Amino acid sequence: MKFQAAVLRSYEGPFTVEEVVLRTGPTKHTKPTKPTKPTEDAKHAESTEDAEDAKPAEGEILVRIAGTGMCGTDLAVRGSGGRSPLPAVLGHEGAGVVARSAGGPDATIDVGDHVVLSFDSCGHCPNCRAAAPAYCDSFASLNLFGGRAEQPPRLTDAAGEALAPRWFGQSSFAEYALVPARNAVRVDPALPLELLGPLGCGFLTGAGAVLNTFGAGPGDTLVVLGAGAVGLAAVMAATAVGAATLAVDRHPERLALAERFGATPLHAASPDLPGRIRRLTDGGARYALDTTAAPPLINDALHALRPMGTLGLVARLHAPLSLEPGTLDRGRGLRHICEGDAVPGVLIPRLIALWQTGRFPFDQLIRTYPLTGVNEAERDCRAGRVVKPVLLPERTSR
Repeated sequence: MKFQAAVLRSYEGPFTVEEVVLRTGPTKHTKPTKPTKPTEDAKHAESTEDAEDAKPAEGEILVRIAGTGMCGTDLAVRGSGGRSPLPAVLGHEGAGVVARSAGGPDATIDVGDHVVLSFDSCGHCPNCRAAAPAYCDSFASLNLFGGRAEQPPRLTDAAGEALAPRWFGQSSFAEYALVPARNAVRVDPALPLELLGPLGCGFLTGAGAVLNTFGAGPGDTLVVLGAGAVGLAAVMAATAVGAATLAVDRHPERLALAERFGATPLHAASPDLPGRIRRLTDGGARYALDTTAAPPLINDALHALRPMGTLGLVARLHAPLSLEPGTLDRGRGLRHICEGDAVPGVLIPRLIALWQTGRFPFDQLIRTYPLTGVNEAERDCRAGRVVKPVLLPERTSR
């Protein structure tokens, strides 16, 4: 099966949108026959026919991607020090329509279903069985560093060279993605499917930290450090459940967004930031969420917590974290939060329901780009010109 995908070939180079091949068996390093140059209509027809012939393995589905979000984790591959294998098709916030399913007695996803895709998990380790798939024993290997050992790489480029195993169980910067069915969450076909992909990771992480990890509710106080996609999702979720929120960032335009969604804005360079937070929260915030991985802000947040308050970290630290004296006194806690402690099949429908009632307006953070505009989307994301880019393989951007 042949289709278009955005391939990252080097840690410093641009994405290239090119034809890739999905094979049903192990990849072969063979040279293709001399290619022809089909018309756009012919390529679309060929892709559709190939989708019908593709044979997912047991427990897999083939999804025709409607839209896929660009997440900071995708871009972090460039700084992975070679740990994330290249060349690769990235993308892990996909949404689309099921084109083919392996079926089986335990199948719950059917051809034609509209689905949002989320992270991969094994389904049988102790944490997966305890409804904590984000802490799956195989999370790193399944999502970041190589996929399932029993499944050889299936994607090749047009020259027959193998691409890295699927990224986060998806590799959805593409027209199609072959994914484990357990990663997919069925959604109402009436919803704007092309915009829903970021609910599978970025928005799920921020909102899940508030709703799941903290269990925030009316009267609670929350400080969000960093008003990007994850931080703003946390602000929206906190506002939706009646918690009072303060948002800390260095960019006025991001603070303005946070204020629009119900937070009190605070510039990160404000004098005595912890003191200001304590005064605004009647003695200290109950919860804080850091999305920046900046040690000075992490220490500020800990100083701003009330006794027995909790700080959650969602961004990966790139250097040792030194904590100032007193930051963990009086029962204050510090923990890492992965994927919003979410069971995607539970949280994604909840976020959609909040959106439908106007209480989680995540669509206001999205700007769409054609798949061919992947490098422009990355530049805009890094420059802060867009909060959440979404790539549309087949639709015109808006």
